[in-house]
Amino acid sequence: MSDLKKFQEGIGYTFKNEHLLRQALTHSSYANEKHMKKLSDNERLEFLGDAVLEVISSEFLFQNYPNLTEGQLTKLRASIVCEPTLATCTEEIHLGDFLFLGKGEDHTGGRMRKSVLSDAMEAVIGAIYLDGGFANAKEFVLKYIMTDIEHKHLFYDSKTILQEVVQGEHEQLTYVLLGETGPDHDKTFEVGVLIGNKEISTGKGHTKKAAEQEAAYQALLLLKPTLGE
Repeated sequence: MSDLKKFQEGIGYTFKNEHLLRQALTHSSYANEKHMKKLSDNERLEFLGDAVLEVISSEFLFQNYPNLTEGQLTKLRASIVCEPTLATCTEEIHLGDFLFLGKGEDHTGGRMRKSVLSDAMEAVIGAIYLDGGFANAKEFVLKYIMTDIEHKHLFYDSKTILQEVVQGEHEQLTYVLLGETGPDHDKTFEVGVLIGNKEISTGKGHTKKAAEQEAAYQALLLLKPTLGE
């Protein structure tokens, strides 16, 4: 079984035009390395998929959260379609394993890079939309993205929520850089969260902000059982 067939079996959708899927999985680094013709990578499909995802997620939230204001709906949608959460959604379908990457991109961890994964996810949505129409794209988005909403919102807003929790306890919240590894173009930062003088959790990310977000999220997961007390 080819990789493209295996991917389609995994997502439960079979393309009539398999070329669209191949393009959705083709990163610009691969297209450049292989001297493919212009616009052969997934960036145009990503543009389309982003718009399709916005419509589907907006409709879903409008129907399922009737008591939220426009501002609250906008914030909730942002938490679902942001880069880190979209990248997390790709894990279930093992999207990173099927990407066509240039050797350099592949060797520097492109298959796990959140920006690469989230862009490819949007490109796949765009490809399904072109190949099978809105209904099939909607089915894919509802199955793999519009799930576990509260969990995604908690992650997206983790720094803000943690700040509110800590302020309520009249404690001091501090983020401390514990270390950084890797070359300049692909650094990984490790950050610790301190409440008072006690380190609660740590997080890693390719930017300090991403590491802080992860650390705050891990802290909230540890504190969550006590939040209602």
